[in-house]
Amino acid sequence: MMIIEQKQNLSFDELDELVRPAPEVVEFEEVAHKMVSRRGFLSGGAAVGASAFVMGSTTLAAGKAFAAADSAESRLAFSMVKANTLDTITVPEGYKWEVVASWGDPLFSNAPAFDPATGGTGASQELAFGDHNDGMAFFSKDGKQILAINNEYTNEKTLHANRTDGMPINADDVRKNKAAHGVSIIEVDQRGGKWGIVQDSPYNRRITADTEMDITGPARGHKWMQTSADPKGVVAKGTWNNCGNGQTPWGTYLTCEENFNGYFTASKDFKMPDDYKRYGVSTEGRYDWALADDRFNLDKEPNEPNRFGYVVEIDPLDPTSRPKKRTALGRFKHENAELAIAGNGHVVVYLGDDERGEFLYRFVSKHKYLAGGNNRDLLEEGTLYAAKFHDNNRGEWIALTPKSTGMTEAEIAIHTRMAASKVGATTMDRPEWVASHPHKVEVYCALTNNSNRGVKPNAGGDETPATGPNPRVKNNFGQIVRWMPMNEDHTSAEFKWDLFVLAGNPAVYSDANAGSKNINQDNMFNSPDGLKFDSKGLLWIQTDGNYSNEKDFQGQGNNQMLVGDPETGEIRRFLVGPKECEITGLAWNANKTAMFISVQHPGEDGNSHWPNGGQSVPRSSVVAISREDGAVIG
Repeated sequence: MMIIEQKQNLSFDELDELVRPAPEVVEFEEVAHKMVSRRGFLSGGAAVGASAFVMGSTTLAAGKAFAAADSAESRLAFSMVKANTLDTITVPEGYKWEVVASWGDPLFSNAPAFDPATGGTGASQELAFGDHNDGMAFFSKDGKQILAINNEYTNEKTLHANRTDGMPINADDVRKNKAAHGVSIIEVDQRGGKWGIVQDSPYNRRITADTEMDITGPARGHKWMQTSADPKGVVAKGTWNNCGNGQTPWGTYLTCEENFNGYFTASKDFKMPDDYKRYGVSTEGRYDWALADDRFNLDKEPNEPNRFGYVVEIDPLDPTSRPKKRTALGRFKHENAELAIAGNGHVVVYLGDDERGEFLYRFVSKHKYLAGGNNRDLLEEGTLYAAKFHDNNRGEWIALTPKSTGMTEAEIAIHTRMAASKVGATTMDRPEWVASHPHKVEVYCALTNNSNRGVKPNAGGDETPATGPNPRVKNNFGQIVRWMPMNEDHTSAEFKWDLFVLAGNPAVYSDANAGSKNINQDNMFNSPDGLKFDSKGLLWIQTDGNYSNEKDFQGQGNNQMLVGDPETGEIRRFLVGPKECEITGLAWNANKTAMFISVQHPGEDGNSHWPNGGQSVPRSSVVAISREDGAVIG
């Protein structure tokens, strides 16, 4: 087994590359020679990928965007923040920020205060806010304000500060690590003008890698879901690597399991199934939970990985409720779950699989949403689709059914990637957050980057040519694709598409890597990740990319949050985060006077002391942003 210390600082993409390198291929390299100049590429010329810019307002509105940027007509009513590499949060003049909750903050008065010297214990972490907070949603009940917040993964060097090498060595270390994952549900309030956790609130709750939850949908009870602890395959224990999220109109929270694969280990003699290889499960996981929990030892529990990689539905307003794994929404590395109610009443959930060369999905419920009715199980039955994009700016949703895939419904739910490969879905540049426009039938997805585009196939051997919405070989910068369902119907099988923005660096490049026309040296960025619309129909864009501020990324500074206007194409930078962080997650309180975001893994390479400064331990935190005049912000 590989020594885990060597993998602590690897991204999940890098870990996948390490444990299962894809074969080099050369047939796509010729695509690089077909890329044209930035001017030709963005004018809609007949070149590979250029058709992405022909339709819609992406480039046609670019001239308007820059004309409007400095005029009263702009809907982005703030002064753009400059890129920087400061170890703090930077917001526009007239705005302020404050920390609401940080990793290790106790949720209950009987819990010990955060101990930066040791990272605490398993018992203290189970009563405290989790690590690496990500997606979130705001709920209210009887005047109470509740946030449900994902805790994706951990910083071992700070979590296990009680160990000189930052590595778990006993059962309590593993207990602490598992408790730092999952979901934190907290009541928040303003007291003395400051946002904070309401300790001892009946809504405060930790859902961790040890919390029991029901398995629902097609995979429930299947032989691949059965383990020695759960021979019927109906109750899973835990959720982890919870990345993006969703929210339902019936008042529940959707938390999405992403890189679930990196938590399992096995002996060198373990025969790894091909389907596990497709999902990146290996004998060399990033964590050593098998030290104290046999569930994570594939030699002892070979089916356990099949029970993760799903969307989990949680009722944050009922602390006694049991979370439900919704296997009908497929198993892959989920980013978020964007829910829309179609005009015909069916629930539609858009889902991205965040890995290089994987797919974009849509779920359509079997039954219809009924306002005020019992909608609690609408995500239990339905049809899953995979997207296929054509170069003529058209696309289609291909149903993943026994007829189209040759697989059973349970097999489709468990081996969703293989099902999408069978129907020839389009390999995408890491589809991350999806956002549905609140005032029109129009949907956006962040394609964050893909260093393998046009160079290697995906893990299933599907080709990754630089065409359609993924137009650049070795894509370092990312883009945002949008599509318009035909007949303004979210359940339609067909759609039109274009690119809202192609991120890039015009200070370094003059070709397609400079980005689309609505990118300039003032607002440039790389790796769009989080997406969320506000009530006015403005698109908030969060980044999780290269913050080296060197070479290809010179001048782009720390990760950031920007705002885009879909009507004009205009984009302005609103916020810059502290060093070595990701900006992710977005929610507003009921009256829209506070906007909550996640600052994840500040100082992941050891070069930040945010949020407390000095020589303090860096801590992932939820931040509230508001206007100094108290006006509406979103």
